[in-house]
Amino acid sequence: MTLTTSVQTSARLRRGRRVSASPRWLLILVEIAVPVVLVALWWIVSAGSTNTFFPPLSAILARLGELIGTPAFLGDIGISVLNLVVSFLIATVVGVLLGCALGLIAPLSWFVEPTIHFFRAIPPVALVPIFVSLFGFGNGTRILSISLAALFPILISTIDGVRAGEPTLQMVGRVYRLTRAERLFQVTLPAASPRILSGMQVSLITAFVVMIASEMLGSSSGLGAATLLAQQSFAIADMWAGIIVLGVLGYLSTALFVLFRRAVLRWYIASQQLEKSE
Repeated sequence: MTLTTSVQTSARLRRGRRVSASPRWLLILVEIAVPVVLVALWWIVSAGSTNTFFPPLSAILARLGELIGTPAFLGDIGISVLNLVVSFLIATVVGVLLGCALGLIAPLSWFVEPTIHFFRAIPPVALVPIFVSLFGFGNGTRILSISLAALFPILISTIDGVRAGEPTLQMVGRVYRLTRAERLFQVTLPAASPRILSGMQVSLITAFVVMIASEMLGSSSGLGAATLLAQQSFAIADMWAGIIVLGVLGYLSTALFVLFRRAVLRWYIASQQLEKSE
């Protein structure tokens, strides 16, 4: 009976893979084709442009090639990426730990959640001037503002994921006499991981937006500050080059996180495909 069940499960998985293979390749082709088509349209529309504020794409790319070779521009990119990574990691650790505590300890959540929802309703970018006025224009201020803005999506999704855990899994953990730590790391967090990672993906986008805003407000370093300075100095090609690099960084960060999410949730994605194939 066990062997028969295993064979049937394997067959359903193979059918699910065949069904999902075509849409997956089609999605990859669309993701590649759309940016290529947009760049081609931009190249065609901007070719021969005499508008000062909308130079040809060829001139922008030529200027971008020159800027890439300068240490100052590379340093600005490095500062922006470092701030984004550090802030996102801080928000992830604090959000998951605090979310687990609030999701598992009901009295604590009664006191803390109203405050969380109050601050969550404030637009993240609106907090940047407050932190600048309180703590100055240092790099620590930018990391603090980015981390706080990125915290709430992870925190809310972790609370929801922990609370949505199936009671049956908790009962099984008690039957096997797992300790609280073992139930947390082997039962609760794996079950909540799809929601947590979805919140992390939203948090990454929020962190990227606030990173740019924090660098544009009174900062002298970072890609956002360099782009704003180019705009104020009427170095339009430099401004467009900074915008392109920001777009590429945003796209790459999202793509890398999607690959990370698929690797972590491979078991979950396989189970969803199995359900669709049945």
